[in-house]
Amino acid sequence: MEKKTLLLAEDDELLASLLNYRLEKGGYNVTHCRDGKEMKKALSIRVPDIIVSDIMMPYFSGMELIGFVRKELNSKVPIIIISSAGNEENVLNAFEMGANDFISKPVSPTELLVRVARELKKT
Repeated sequence: MEKKTLLLAEDDELLASLLNYRLEKGGYNVTHCRDGKEMKKALSIRVPDIIVSDIMMPYFSGMELIGFVRKELNSKVPIIIISSAGNEENVLNAFEMGANDFISKPVSPTELLVRVARELKKT
């Protein structure tokens, strides 16, 4: 069975390394982007099976990512937002723009794996 592809957009290198490791151990083929420019380039090459993105990143935020994927790419790929700015306004904005899930930091890698699997089952 082919591994599901996952785009991880996270500018915190330590957290990205941890999540990347756990997601790959969980059976996913992970592409890590450190900022919005890398993320947009990766999406122009191939839309993954699922996207996990921080909200606050250089050049292109997670909110802009949601708009780009939903409007410009016209894609329904599941998007999970992770953020330390998990206030109600950000959560509601993310869902209104088309995010499928929102996880407040600190992120449990095990919880993220469960949520990624749950979103992929829906598709």
